[in-house]
Amino acid sequence: MYSTHPDSEYAAFLKQGRFMLQRSAHSGRFVFPPRVAEPGTGVRDLEWVPAKGTGTVYSITEIAQRPPTPNTNVVLVDLDEGPRIISRVEVDAAALPRIGDRVKARIVANDKSCFVVFDPI
Repeated sequence: MYSTHPDSEYAAFLKQGRFMLQRSAHSGRFVFPPRVAEPGTGVRDLEWVPAKGTGTVYSITEIAQRPPTPNTNVVLVDLDEGPRIISRVEVDAAALPRIGDRVKARIVANDKSCFVVFDPI
């Protein structure tokens, strides 16, 4: 039976402190963001597996804020499993990684949800 609420399942895993990805049992292809079927094939054999949590910075940009709010950043990370994920890196501006640098995922929480951020390796 395939998942009908993959976003809710993904959020529940993060709340448990687990970074999980979906993988097609047939093709072995990893999928992100969570879906009910594998893109391109429509196959509904997606299973949840633990992510390695490591990847390579594909793109990064710093977004300037008005003082006293600190600048933020947006990063695209190519996970070692294949999918690309959008997130941020939680370090000061001097330590921001560059394109091609390796990063490691970490789960953080705020009052409303849990999400994945990355730290330079």
